[in-house]
Amino acid sequence: MKRLVIAALALVAVATPAVVDAWGNTGHRLIGIAAMRALPADMPGFLKTPGAIADVGELAREPDRWKGAGQPHDRERDTAHFIDLDDDGHVFDTRGMPLAELPRLKSEYDAALTKAGLDVDDAGYLPYAMIDAWQNLGRDFAYWRVLNAAERRETNMERQAWYRADRLRREVLILRDIGVMGHYVGDGSQPHHTTIHYNGWGEFPNPEGFTNSRQTHGLFEGAFTSRVARLDAVEAAMPAADLDGFDVKARTVSYLTTTLGTVIPFYRLEKAGAFRDSDPRGAAFVNERLAAGAAELRDFIATAWTASGSASIGWPAVKVAEVEAGTADPWIAMVGED
Repeated sequence: MKRLVIAALALVAVATPAVVDAWGNTGHRLIGIAAMRALPADMPGFLKTPGAIADVGELAREPDRWKGAGQPHDRERDTAHFIDLDDDGHVFDTRGMPLAELPRLKSEYDAALTKAGLDVDDAGYLPYAMIDAWQNLGRDFAYWRVLNAAERRETNMERQAWYRADRLRREVLILRDIGVMGHYVGDGSQPHHTTIHYNGWGEFPNPEGFTNSRQTHGLFEGAFTSRVARLDAVEAAMPAADLDGFDVKARTVSYLTTTLGTVIPFYRLEKAGAFRDSDPRGAAFVNERLAAGAAELRDFIATAWTASGSASIGWPAVKVAEVEAGTADPWIAMVGED
């Protein structure tokens, strides 16, 4: 599979024992840490601790560390890291749908690509990985809200102890799920993960004479990024939060479209030698792209938290808002009666 070829080439190029994919360890760590440090003040306190911030930084590498588990695990998950768009924003080429017209379900996306004569393993499905992870985090937060509220109000000590233990379990799970979501959001800020020109310009019209080196992708996101990326530079470049009217699909499309727009600027910088040594032009590009990923992750986390407040969870279902208001008892919904 072509993305594994990139990783193998990167291994040779940078002489490191780690598989270099997506941003590499440095980039993904910085995106996770910067996002967590920038969360709004009204988010739960457990997300703000130094330990939680560090954990998300490490867990943001997790989808790369899954590799090598075997099939079907690897085949299904490898293609979550990217979406190959042509220069006009169609999936793979003009046979694919525009990014803005992605079907509701990944199965429908797969079927449409197959019907058009394309292979989803070549095209990738990063938008669906991002949306799925956001929705999953929303469920995590909904359960945490209920557990937190019930623990504070419960007078039965045995039930209160259960709520507390389950809340703590949920907090561990939330950090893990933020890390996984952060990986895919971070992938979406790396130009090569949104384009058919994912490792050198490739066999396409190339009027500007861009590189066709098969080391382009790995050297940029691995060795070069590890030299020049800095947390303070990333945080300084992060745009302000954009939370109003958040729609996860529309936002994902907009975010990936913006990243696609950085592909030609990347290749122009590469041609000018900006990704050699510690060139300030290349360093600025890296830190801006990492900042875009961190800001998007911050907003994905914050909006998942907001959305969780209007959710219903458990069986029989209870409304989060009613439990938080003290007008519903969630015990059976949370523990089950079977």
